[in-house]
Amino acid sequence: MNRPKPPLSILVVEDELIISMDIEMMIEDAGHRVMATAASLKAVAALPVETKPDVALVDMQLAQGSTGLEVNDEIRKRWPGTIVVFVTANPKKIPEDFAGAHGVIAKPFSSAGFVAALRYLEEGVCDPPPVSPEPGSFVASPAFGAHWG
Repeated sequence: MNRPKPPLSILVVEDELIISMDIEMMIEDAGHRVMATAASLKAVAALPVETKPDVALVDMQLAQGSTGLEVNDEIRKRWPGTIVVFVTANPKKIPEDFAGAHGVIAKPFSSAGFVAALRYLEEGVCDPPPVSPEPGSFVASPAFGAHWG
């Protein structure tokens, strides 16, 4: 299996501009790169197929009435190898099976918590299983966690 190598290429799907900019800064501070941002399902669907992010950080409530679950479905169809992590203040809206996504970072989060979650993801994506303990800022989906175990 071809595993990505750091720095990870990350897609940010967030409709709140200030939050999106904050997330972008934290991603770059953690040594990764933001390859694209989008605020809705329509914006994600407009991205070139060759964009292929390693990780997508997806809010649950997005612009134009779209949802993170719809974006997750689109990403999984277009880029099946992309790790999808919901970043949301509404983690209870995520189905028990995470709809095939890999985890959640709950809002609000601290910069340190967000960076710890990214580090944990990097370890799990690039060289599983992660060697760091799962940070309180990240919850792996049952399937993703079992894959690492």
